[in-house]
Amino acid sequence: MFQDKRWILVTLITLATPSWAAYKLQERYSWNQLDFAFPNPRLKDQALASGDYIPQNGLPVGVEHFGNRLFVTVPRWRDGIPATLTYIDMVRSLTGSPELIPYPDWRSNTAGDCANSITTAYRIKVDECGRLWVLDTGTVGIGNTTTNPCPYAVNVFDLATDTRIRRYELPGVDTNPNTFIANIAVDIGKNCDDAYAYFADELGYGLITYSWELNKSWRFSAHSYFFPDPLRGDFNVAGLNFQWGEEGIFGMSLSPIRSDGYRTLYFSPLASHRQFAVSTRILRDETRTEDSYHDFVALDERGPNGHTTSRVMSDDGVELFNLIDQNAVGCWHSSMPYTPQFHGIVDRDDVGLVFPADVKIDENKNVWVLSDRMPVFLLSDLDYADTNFRIYTAPLATLIENTVCDLSNNAFGPSNTVSSPKQAALPIGPPLYTKQYRPVLPQKPQTSWVSSPPPPSRTYLPANPGNVVSSISVSTNTVGPAGVEVPKAYIFNQHNGINYETSGPHLFPTHQPAQSSAQNGLKTYVNARQSGWWHHQHQG
Repeated sequence: MFQDKRWILVTLITLATPSWAAYKLQERYSWNQLDFAFPNPRLKDQALASGDYIPQNGLPVGVEHFGNRLFVTVPRWRDGIPATLTYIDMVRSLTGSPELIPYPDWRSNTAGDCANSITTAYRIKVDECGRLWVLDTGTVGIGNTTTNPCPYAVNVFDLATDTRIRRYELPGVDTNPNTFIANIAVDIGKNCDDAYAYFADELGYGLITYSWELNKSWRFSAHSYFFPDPLRGDFNVAGLNFQWGEEGIFGMSLSPIRSDGYRTLYFSPLASHRQFAVSTRILRDETRTEDSYHDFVALDERGPNGHTTSRVMSDDGVELFNLIDQNAVGCWHSSMPYTPQFHGIVDRDDVGLVFPADVKIDENKNVWVLSDRMPVFLLSDLDYADTNFRIYTAPLATLIENTVCDLSNNAFGPSNTVSSPKQAALPIGPPLYTKQYRPVLPQKPQTSWVSSPPPPSRTYLPANPGNVVSSISVSTNTVGPAGVEVPKAYIFNQHNGINYETSGPHLFPTHQPAQSSAQNGLKTYVNARQSGWWHHQHQG
């Protein structure tokens, strides 16, 4: 009887929900091509005439929010990029297509001025101590055009004074001739001095740790988990088929602090559908660089079309990640096993979210997503009469509501998972880029910050077939606040008996003999009924 009533309730809620209810991310800023806030029109005209500013050559790749500023990075992949580290004054520009303001100033964005400036920045991070962490790759160009006028250098800015308070050059032993680093994760421990940064060497296949207190770095290399999967190097984005088969460790996220005082670093190679994990207890220990193979844990695959370049985890354990093949942003709650049935889609847009390059969660638990159509920029030609770059935002709670990542309401799970059906074979010949990627569904009425043009057409995965409610059985043996049991899941590392235990949002490593978990009655299982919206047959 109870099941019947719940079925009726879910059906009524679904019928009463508008077809646009899945439209969660709201467009905040957009550009056909990037513009910069030159000191005056005369200097801008001079830069255009000299080629120091070529509007069509700029591509935004990183975003970060703090206070009234939204930071945007623009790598110097081509000529004519006047500044690489910029921001939007959100008080002056509430929405629209604002000019990008160099941060902290124009001089600090001079290419090739190694000691005083930043040559090229990719993804950046603001920590809880009000510091902006920027890795200057020191490079100009991309691929075969790359030159290295400056060394890799960590730059840290005090956002209260807008001054650089640290510059640290990575020593030669921490890089190799193939090194390319685009992603950074920042780990704050007991206090602001107990800070570490982790850098993913995508093409040099390594992971670099930097200690703020020691002002020293060290490299973990040659781990097979840092390498690309040879079976996952084929990509299909925006009608373009291309191969990024050499792309190794890329996106990273950090769990909340566990009971032992450390976090878990999650990472994935770009040419891979799999996620890996390691405790920061290992990464913070310089002596473990050559003796830590079995401390890394391999998790499950996300499923077909599961490439991701950017990920972030909230302080209550919700991980968001871009899904570049699917024009979507996915989610996973770290208290659940890392399996496809516990992955959801929080939003999808086959026009506006073509290559959602960066995903961030700010200090107010608002999510920011930057999309930039990167493969089209690199492999084809952007239409500069069209909107090419967008920044979206939404509260985290709004995004995960009624998805499998919303543990407060997981009876209303998603009608989709990260996996998507195999894309149709592309025609032989030059790739085609068109603005419309699939049929358009009815639109949600525009809700914007101020009066602005309507958003681009958006399409979504199909609704919950049959509105079936899934039954999830999670063993619990931890009592949380007010006596509420907290679900647990375990990841067993067969090499050394480490159980990566997750309880609620946290992840705790316990070092025990391989059989100790069974002896202590800590066997945990998750039994998800293979019902309509849990189980989709996908072709990989």
